[in-house]
Amino acid sequence: MPLFLYNTLTRQKEAFIPLDENNVRFYVCGVTVYDYAHIGNARPYVVFDVLNRLLRNLFPHVTYVRNITDIDDKIIKASQDNGEEIHSLTQRTTCYFQEDMNALGNLPPDIEPLATEHVTEMKVMIRVLIEKGFAYENEGHVLFSVKSFPEYGSLSRCNHEERLAGARVEVAPYKRDPEDFILWKPSGENIPGWESPWGFGRPGWHIECSAMSSKYLGESFDIHGGGQDLIFPHHENEIAQSQACFGPQTFARTWLHNGMLTVNGEKMSKSLGNFVTIHQLHEKLPGELIRFVLLSSHYRQPLDWNEQTVFQGRQSLDRLYNALRGQELKEKAEIFEPVKTALEDDLNTPLAISALHEIVSLLHKSSSKSEKEQLASTLKVSASWLGLLQQDPENWFKGKTRIDETTILSLIEARNRARVQKNFAEADQVRNELLKAGIILEDGPHGTSWRQQ
Repeated sequence: MPLFLYNTLTRQKEAFIPLDENNVRFYVCGVTVYDYAHIGNARPYVVFDVLNRLLRNLFPHVTYVRNITDIDDKIIKASQDNGEEIHSLTQRTTCYFQEDMNALGNLPPDIEPLATEHVTEMKVMIRVLIEKGFAYENEGHVLFSVKSFPEYGSLSRCNHEERLAGARVEVAPYKRDPEDFILWKPSGENIPGWESPWGFGRPGWHIECSAMSSKYLGESFDIHGGGQDLIFPHHENEIAQSQACFGPQTFARTWLHNGMLTVNGEKMSKSLGNFVTIHQLHEKLPGELIRFVLLSSHYRQPLDWNEQTVFQGRQSLDRLYNALRGQELKEKAEIFEPVKTALEDDLNTPLAISALHEIVSLLHKSSSKSEKEQLASTLKVSASWLGLLQQDPENWFKGKTRIDETTILSLIEARNRARVQKNFAEADQVRNELLKAGIILEDGPHGTSWRQQ
């Protein structure tokens, strides 16, 4: 079947037909680097990594761009608060972000541009917008005139009053209209800036993505992605300034937005004590488990992160990895068609995961060694489209243990000696000692194996 994606712009699922079948181009708004990224940040990047993998399996070439915002008021404040030079801060936190993405099993984007390296392109766009009458300068600021763009609001479908409330716009004397948004603003002492026709200053947030996406993907490209919280004002503003600059019907053709993530049923907040970073989670949980939980709900639906979803995710991954345990894999295997069909239906990852379990059920029912190997190979290949099941099963079950493997093996040997001597009380004591450390022992015909709880 063809690939169908839900387009936020049209509010319906549409057959995806790329502008150029030989090069599918898509852009995802990246992170602002001033601290560790939180688990809510992780969801869009895992979702769009699955899209990236799917597109690469369906088309000959894909160009995936995900930017880094390394100039922003939040960054300036963080620098001032901790006394760290801005470049050092952004460089350090960019490394944190890339480490987190690697831990989650995300493929790196083809291009990961830094905002600070594309200020020239932003100034060119701003100059064009002024010349065309869509923007104006006042008191060192350059602002986009929303009233000059009649199509404004087509993505969010908010009216004027809703937009004012949603944007919490600053009613400033340099604005002609409260809805007008900043393209360029002045920089004071000890604040990063660049020389421009409008004075020493720095770009607004929205113009960054328009400039970087158009540079690497062209004035028109296939897909733009991000969280639902970016629909307004960020993505609405991107459309307005890009189409005002490049012309009607330019910019992104399909808009994808993932649902929001809550923690234990509540919006994530430092004041509630439920603010969790990817780094903190990965210290306790395997990155693949975090990824699996993020894919366990359809990307457009809200997702609640809680102990139950993590427990269920661990059980599900255990079952999938257990099916690969001890299996020899065939050199060639095709994707299981139901997995492909699910992903082609607007990235239905829960249905795709269900199809992976269907392969496991078929494998358990099979009595043929060759068929088992073929099904195991199909399972691994199919899971790769989701970025799952790519490590050795034994490594998965051992995971991050709280005691080293040498000690575990020594204790298993001691337990085996106790069992041979029929000292079952001592054998149980060893098992319980390991269980307290999070290690589960499994006795089988080929001896005792272990895995993390």
